[in-house]
Amino acid sequence: MMEEPSAKRHHAETSDNRSNLVDINVPGEKHEYTRTLKGVELHVKEMLEIVWISEPDKADEVISRLWRKLGGRFCRIVGVGVHYTNEDKPPQMAAVLQLCVDELCLVYHIAAATKWPKRLKDFPREEKLYTLVGFSIGGDKRMLEKSGLEINPNHFIDMQHKWKDPKTSKYYDSLADVAGGIIHPFYEGMKKKMNREDHKLWGNSPLPDKLITYAGIDAYATYKSWKTIDNIMTGWDISKEQEADPYYHCNFADEDA
Repeated sequence: MMEEPSAKRHHAETSDNRSNLVDINVPGEKHEYTRTLKGVELHVKEMLEIVWISEPDKADEVISRLWRKLGGRFCRIVGVGVHYTNEDKPPQMAAVLQLCVDELCLVYHIAAATKWPKRLKDFPREEKLYTLVGFSIGGDKRMLEKSGLEINPNHFIDMQHKWKDPKTSKYYDSLADVAGGIIHPFYEGMKKKMNREDHKLWGNSPLPDKLITYAGIDAYATYKSWKTIDNIMTGWDISKEQEADPYYHCNFADEDA
């Protein structure tokens, strides 16, 4: 079983010891809270659990849950999303970080928090155990770095540069285009539920359910889209290997006989 890095603590170290946690220097209304939305409706009968947090200890608990979900996976990917503080009030920085595995999404409200959780600080820098997947992630990386969090540059996938929806004529597709084509048409309208003014509120605390729900679905759509794409590409690679095997067609001949 895959072991969670930093899960083991020295016997004298307690989970609520924040003296060694890194400060968050992002402007916002500081407020410690945890909010869980369960049964958020996705496509068909799929449901999402969104845990919206600004408390370091609680965030680490959800990181541990994400680790447990990753442990049994052949394809270990984590969907990543970032939303920013109001661009009209510079400097603009990362206000919200989303991490999604299966139907569990952690949304850490950076702008409302005062500390980076230990596990969350380490999570995006992992080298080998999983791959981070984002959409147009270049800007997200820069914003996170300004806010004090680094994403491993050698172990992430920018889905916008790796997949093209054949039904669109755009040079670069949106996440709604990709998720709507790959997962379900439900996601084609996800961006229409938010307007420009809504996107100025990510630094506010507390956030309305509308934004919490949007953030969770946004990260899930990223995760689920790439998981589906990866399955397709893996199947294609296996098929090509089989076709190259000189005994492959002989097996078909034996079956027909």
